Amino acid sequence: MSTVPRARPAPPRPPVTGAWRDGDPAGRRRWHSSGTPLRLEAGGELPGLRLAFETWGRLAPDRSNAVLVLHALTGDSHVSGPAGPGHPTPGWWDALVGPGRALDTDRWFVVAPNVLGGCQGSTGPASPRPGTDRAWGGAFPFLTQRDQVAAEAGLADALGIERWALVAGGSMGGMRAMEWAVSYPERVGALLLLATTASASAEQIAWAGIQLGAIRADPHWRGGDYHSTGRGPVDGLGLARRLAHVTYRAEAELQTRFGRAPQGGEDPWHGGRYQVGSYLDHHAEKLVRRFDAGSYVVLTEAMNAHDVGRGRGGARSALAGVRAPALVAGVDSDRLYPLSQQRELAALIPSADGVRVVESPYGHDGFLIETEQVGRLVAELLR
Repeated sequence: MSTVPRARPAPPRPPVTGAWRDGDPAGRRRWHSSGTPLRLEAGGELPGLRLAFETWGRLAPDRSNAVLVLHALTGDSHVSGPAGPGHPTPGWWDALVGPGRALDTDRWFVVAPNVLGGCQGSTGPASPRPGTDRAWGGAFPFLTQRDQVAAEAGLADALGIERWALVAGGSMGGMRAMEWAVSYPERVGALLLLATTASASAEQIAWAGIQLGAIRADPHWRGGDYHSTGRGPVDGLGLARRLAHVTYRAEAELQTRFGRAPQGGEDPWHGGRYQVGSYLDHHAEKLVRRFDAGSYVVLTEAMNAHDVGRGRGGARSALAGVRAPALVAGVDSDRLYPLSQQRELAALIPSADGVRVVESPYGHDGFLIETEQVGRLVAELLR
C-alpha cells in the first residue's frame, strides 16, 4: 500500500541580500574608514573604503601583542562570541579566542577584519556607491588578495600596529596571510597558513567557475544590479553554496553521515529528498540569509586570481622573502585544497619546517572544526 509523501513546508522567502546594511545592529563591530583612493592591481581605484573589524583583549603599551586573524570566503569579523543582534552566527573560531585559549585574550590583542569586498560591514557590492543613492552592485571593481591586504594594512596603521605578532588564516584567509608575509615581511612576526595554496589551481578555478555561473544564471542577478529590485539571485547563490559545500567536506564523511537514507518521511522517488540533499538545502538556506551574492562573486574571483608569485618572478622567488617563522598545515581529508599544495607551499618558504597535518574526517572544513589541533599550532608559534 503506497502513501503520499509528506510535503516539505516552504521556507520563508529570503531577503534580497543577506549583507549587513547601515542601520542594522552593529554588534561588536568597529569600523575603519579611509577617504584615500585605493589603487587596484587590476587597474583603476576604489575611491574610499570602510572595513568592519572586531577586537578581543587589550593592545599592549608597546603594541607588540597584536594578532591578525583572517577569515575564509563566507566568514566575517565575528571570530569569537555568540550569535545575536548584528551577528547571525556564532564566532567561527570561538574555541580559539578568549581567556586561557590558544589566542589568550589576557595576553594577546586579536583583530579580525571583514575582508574588503565582503558583506558584513566592509565596503563591497552591497555598499552605497559614492555620489549615488544606489549600491555598487555590478559596478564594483575587480579585487585581488593584494588589494584586500593593502586595505588591511591601512587598518593596522590606524590602530598603530607596526608589526603583527602573528598573522593567521585558512583557505582564503590563508591566501591573504601569505600576501601579508610577502608584501609586508617586516610587519609579520609569525605566520600560520592553513588549508591554502601558493596559487589557485585549475580544479579550484573550475569548481569556483561553476558556482559563479550558477549565480549569474539566476534571472534575478541582473548583472549584479539587484539590490534595489526587491528580488535577489538567492536561488543561484543557494546552488553555488550547495556545490561549494560538497567540496568542503569529505566523501567518506558524507557517506557515513547520510548514505542513501531519505529525509524524514520524504520519498526520493516521488519528489522527496535524500538526507544529504536536505543537508545541502539547510546550508544553502542559511547562507542566503547572511551573505550577498555580489560579494560571493567578487571574493570568489579574487580567490581565482590568487597567485603569490604573480609579478614577483614566481612563487619560489616571492616566498623566499618571507622572514617570519611559519607553520603550514593541511587537512588530511581535504579534497579541495589537498595536502600536496601545502607540501609545495612549505617547501617554498625557507622558515617553514615541513607540513603539519590536521587529522580530520571533515575535509576542507577541518581547519574550522578541529580547533584543538589548530590551537596547538597557534600556541607553538606564539610560545
